[in-house]
Amino acid sequence: MFQATRQRLALWYTAVTAVLLLLFASGFYLYVRSTLVERVDDTLNHVVEVMERSLVMEPQPGEGRVFAATTPAIDPGPALQVNVEASFGNSARAVEDDHIDLEWFSPQGTLQWSTLSEALPLPLHVNPAGETVQGKGDTLLRQVTERVQRQGQVVGYLRVSHPWFEVTKPSRRLMVDLALGTSLMVGAVGAIGWLLSGIAMAPVRDSYQQLKQFTADASHELRNPIAVIQTNAQVALLDPEPEVAVLQQQFQVVERLTRRLGQLVDDLLFLTRQDSGLLALTPRCIDLDPLLSEVVEEQQVLAREGQIHLQLQSPTPRAVTPGYAGEWGSSPGLVWGDRDQLTRLFTNLIGNALQYTSAGGQVSLHWQPIRHQGQPWLQVVVQDNGMGIAPEALAHIFDRFYRADPARRRRGDQGSGLGLAIARAIVENHGGTIQVQSQLQQGTTVTVLLPQTEERGS
Repeated sequence: MFQATRQRLALWYTAVTAVLLLLFASGFYLYVRSTLVERVDDTLNHVVEVMERSLVMEPQPGEGRVFAATTPAIDPGPALQVNVEASFGNSARAVEDDHIDLEWFSPQGTLQWSTLSEALPLPLHVNPAGETVQGKGDTLLRQVTERVQRQGQVVGYLRVSHPWFEVTKPSRRLMVDLALGTSLMVGAVGAIGWLLSGIAMAPVRDSYQQLKQFTADASHELRNPIAVIQTNAQVALLDPEPEVAVLQQQFQVVERLTRRLGQLVDDLLFLTRQDSGLLALTPRCIDLDPLLSEVVEEQQVLAREGQIHLQLQSPTPRAVTPGYAGEWGSSPGLVWGDRDQLTRLFTNLIGNALQYTSAGGQVSLHWQPIRHQGQPWLQVVVQDNGMGIAPEALAHIFDRFYRADPARRRRGDQGSGLGLAIARAIVENHGGTIQVQSQLQQGTTVTVLLPQTEERGS
């Protein structure tokens, strides 16, 4: 699925880029070609202007006066004609060097003079703007034809031609270069698009794998208690006269599993809101010492059931870093945060420590204000002397639904594997950090750093 999506992304990226390159190449080609045509037309028009100024005029036979092209006409005067040899003889070599051919026609359209060895089979057509015509064979010419007038009378027609290959040759070369360049660019863009689509798909693939794993783990966690609840309900329904003790025991199982399902659903909902950014905080200034005392008091029931010694160690006035009493008032344990989330954080951490500590073990929780990078923080440490965590498992303990070897847990304890994931989310929501250190058969230490505040809460 991801490979096909990557191919489609790369194909679309290449196709769009190819279309844009084709439009650019086409526009550039048309611009250069039109520029070449304009340059040829400008050259032809310039030659026409020069030749018109150099025309030598003379009266038709029977008149005795000769007029040059530069002589201003004062009065209409006699009928004029062009002295062809005098007008074109000196300029023939110059225009031939520029690949320009001249043709002079009489007022009646008869060819009188030409630089061409053979007259062009083209009708006389006045077009000072320039036009492309078919010459001899497959030869194309760019021509400008101008009507020449003197003293209100037409004295002839001047046609100037230029080989069209001056336009087609560079145009074809440009077309080949653009086609080659565009092909290479499209190939390069295709390769880059394949690379970029792979980079773009990487987080999607990771998210998809995480979602698949999350769904599989959640389904596994929900399947077992639902099956047990269904089994107990079916047994109760099949017995027409169930004993009260048996029925009560079945209801206790259903209630316990229902409570477990409710906790799992709450955890999933918490993480879902956290991922979507919909988790609302109700921050206020909180004194951490009484909050931790309440959490430890609530967890004492589980500790006594597991025959584990659970204690809270608050910092004494002497243990507080010098300067804190004066800087932060009488209570150095103030943090700005959500009380419910902080309660859940330390409940999860203590519960996790109790879960992996054998009977006769010890779990301690102590906190103190510290300085970290010049800023005031509160450090809360949850430490146990339980079985510890294997080094290869430490990198995954904050993954959702990840649990260490179930055989190392105390009998009867079950967890969903979401406790530490929720703990890290809460710590990050409060701008803190959480670290875990552990050694097998020696215990685990969880250290939480929370920003300290100086405001007194209500």
